Amino acid sequence: MAVLTDEQVDAALADLEGWERSDGALRRSVEFPAFLDGIDAVRRVAEHAEREDHHPDIDIRCRTVTFVLVTHSEGGITAKDVAMAGDVNRIVG
Repeated sequence: MAVLTDEQVDAALADLEGWERSDGALRRSVEFPAFLDGIDAVRRVAEHAEREDHHPDIDIRCRTVTFVLVTHSEGGITAKDVAMAGDVNRIVG
């Protein structure tokens, strides 16, 4: 799978609410009403990621959960990351 160009990533970001490019990856932070709401969202994203065999890095800080997507084996952002970002948006709202 090919790494996307900067232009391709920018075009994809236009349709990915809340996501940004940061340090060569796609990143989105979501603040939840309560800690356990964030944990539930992480569980739902993790179950989906396991089915897709494409796993985001996930950082939990109290009520804020940050999802980071990059295809490490390809050395950059690929179409799989863009697709998973859209999936995360549908899962967490």
